[in-house]
Amino acid sequence: MEDAPRFVKWLNNPGVYKFLIVREHFTLAKEKKYLKNLINSKTHKNFAIETKEGIHIGSVSLEVNPHHNRAVFGIFIGEKEYWNHGLGSEAGRLIIDYGFSKLKLHRIELGVLEYNPRAMKVYRRLGFKLEGRKREFIKFKGKYYDDLHMSILEREWKKINYPRIH
Repeated sequence: MEDAPRFVKWLNNPGVYKFLIVREHFTLAKEKKYLKNLINSKTHKNFAIETKEGIHIGSVSLEVNPHHNRAVFGIFIGEKEYWNHGLGSEAGRLIIDYGFSKLKLHRIELGVLEYNPRAMKVYRRLGFKLEGRKREFIKFKGKYYDDLHMSILEREWKKINYPRIH
């Protein structure tokens, strides 16, 4: 709960929320309620992203569908000064490995807005493959943009030479 004010600041920052599908005004009360639901959830695996110095800079998550052994991947770094330092890539690699190694998932998927090429580059490097798009899915600054869908399967992840969680 102590992270809630940071999340509210980040999620209300246009430079951050322009990359997210959810477009609403976040309040501290609303964020605390959301975090409480996450804490009690059996299917949402959410983790803080922190620097080596212990500075909370973002969040990474898997929303698990246990019936089909799949999850939806989510990530954001709210502190812009930490963008482009490889921290999102590292957090992504760790949670994907957690999903396949510990949760025994078969598939991890995500959505990314077409005007976020930096994220798409990271996702491709992590092994995600483009599988489709929702055309003109979101309106931002008067223009419509596609929501791109990407996924990675467990067998594809095993072929990538990343260190694994044991």
